[in-house]
Amino acid sequence: MILVTGASGNVGGQVLAPLLERGIRVRAMTRTPELVRLPEGAEVVRGDLADPEGLEKCLDGVDAVFLMWPFHDARPMTAVLEAINRHARRVVLLSSGAVQDGLAPDRHTDPVGRSHAEVERLLRQSGLAWTVLRPSTFAANALWWADQIRAGDTVAGPYGAVPMAMLHEADIAAVAVAALTEDGHDRACYQLTGPELLTQTEQVHIIGQALGRPLRWQELSREQARRRLLDDESFPDSFVDVLLDGYAKMLDAPAPTLTRTVETVTGTPARTFHQWALDHAEQFSRQ
Repeated sequence: MILVTGASGNVGGQVLAPLLERGIRVRAMTRTPELVRLPEGAEVVRGDLADPEGLEKCLDGVDAVFLMWPFHDARPMTAVLEAINRHARRVVLLSSGAVQDGLAPDRHTDPVGRSHAEVERLLRQSGLAWTVLRPSTFAANALWWADQIRAGDTVAGPYGAVPMAMLHEADIAAVAVAALTEDGHDRACYQLTGPELLTQTEQVHIIGQALGRPLRWQELSREQARRRLLDDESFPDSFVDVLLDGYAKMLDAPAPTLTRTVETVTGTPARTFHQWALDHAEQFSRQ
């Protein structure tokens, strides 16, 4: 039995079907089981990593856990790992590409990298068998532009020249499934990237190609973007400057290094961003 946390999310949702196809019993944990449609055959349970006591019921009879860490804080991890350790023997952790090898958690200047580095440290010390996945930029982040693309042919945003190694969520899930079901992945830390570096401007053009209509990028200043994000009720105010600071650092830093880890682990090359855009074209299309 494998417990998949964040089962209704971009990555967790992609982990379920391949596990079920292999004949593995899957328990899908989500905070809102009544609102989601998950693959037939998965045992859907209500659970929240912020509630370790309730997590015990979700873990009963489980051998391994796909753990998606949803917090910008590592403190809940100790209680979560204690609960997992009472039931399971293996964890595959979806961490962050912001974590830097050889750098103590408190030496990370990026808050996302700092919290996930501490989460990784706690997992390594837990006594559980573990595999860590460090993904590059999620291609699914481009869904932030869906409303703008449905409304017109222009996407406005800051830092259009930032290069990103856009990674399809299905490729993250494929590596996770391999680590959960195959030997040879214990104590491995996988740096996952897409197969190409693309600026935000280039990403918008590629989405346009997938939709069959030209799209263009409109550059916003940091202050313009900040005001937009603060006005967006769906975006947490506390993360606005974190996001913009991250983009600014990415613009000044060396371009990300591409890896072939997805292909090495799964035997299949990582999907292109164009393929991701085709897979999600319906979410950008005008009704």
